[in-house]
Amino acid sequence: MTDTTSIKHPTPLTSGDFTEAGEPFALFAEWFAEACKAEPNDPNAMALATVDADGLPDLRMVLMKGYDADGFVFYSHTASQKGRELAANPKAALLFHWKSLRRQVRIRGPVTPVTDAEADAYFATRPKQAQIGAWASKQSQALESRFAFEQAIAKVAAKYIVSEVPRPPGWSGWRITPLRFEFWHDRPFRLHDRIEFARSAAGQAWTKTRLYP
Repeated sequence: MTDTTSIKHPTPLTSGDFTEAGEPFALFAEWFAEACKAEPNDPNAMALATVDADGLPDLRMVLMKGYDADGFVFYSHTASQKGRELAANPKAALLFHWKSLRRQVRIRGPVTPVTDAEADAYFATRPKQAQIGAWASKQSQALESRFAFEQAIAKVAAKYIVSEVPRPPGWSGWRITPLRFEFWHDRPFRLHDRIEFARSAAGQAWTKTRLYP
């Protein structure tokens, strides 16, 4: 299970009825805290949607590595497929699905790179084998065989056998700044609760709308 103890988040909401929440970040913090207790694997897993140059959507699971009032952060390589797509069209959608709690959270907004300092700080917390893998992997490029990848890993491991592994060039992170949240909670007979929060830009006030299921 992913260690979520170091993930930064706001103070959770304490209200019992989520439909009465006045803003989305505290509500997300409450739901995420509950997911960390209930989900057996990776409560910080989220689906990340981007689009390619033809407007065709791409979707994959990534791990949220931090969030606060500025947005939701994940890390990867800028030369990966998602990295290239975000460079060309810096907008994305996220989906958290906590099956054991019968809840979903949808998030949409613009995307910006994290700072070098943020990327360095997070990379330093990764297990050394994961750091080595970040150097050895040419993410999203064609791979001739698993053996070729294992050879690349061994070569990097030998180079840094007694030293710290620095962050590779191009390995970094992104922050999705939400302009829209939707909180979905399962109810019997598909009469679900859906609450949407929306704003026109970061720093603006949120409007809240209850949606038909």
